[in-house]
Amino acid sequence: QVQLVESGGGLVRTGESLTLSCATSGQLFPSLTISWFRQAPGKEREFVGGISWKSLFETYADSMEGRATAARDYYKNTMNLEIHSPKPEDTAVYYCAATFDGRTSESMSDYEYWGQGTQVTVSS
Repeated sequence: QVQLVESGGGLVRTGESLTLSCATSGQLFPSLTISWFRQAPGKEREFVGGISWKSLFETYADSMEGRATAARDYYKNTMNLEIHSPKPEDTAVYYCAATFDGRTSESMSDYEYWGQGTQVTVSS
């Protein structure tokens, strides 16, 4: 069973550093493709960015291209998402999702495992 635990959320100001972490079991970590999704109030959950297993591929939503960097930390068994110069429109609950099924996908249905989410609020 894969368990995902998000951390790093909270209140940040526009332009401040924001890094989210998704932690999972060390034994399974290298085999997982891990992505981040987010859901803003009144909106559908959307893909933000992700890294495939073995870090072969990185994929970002068009809205995040150039504004976010995803990286795997094999010592801490975490997948970290850094959002550069966050904006108020980045305010949402951010969810970590994982699958053993290869490449990153922007479709929620392609992920079998989900974390509980972490709230991010960006103030101007």
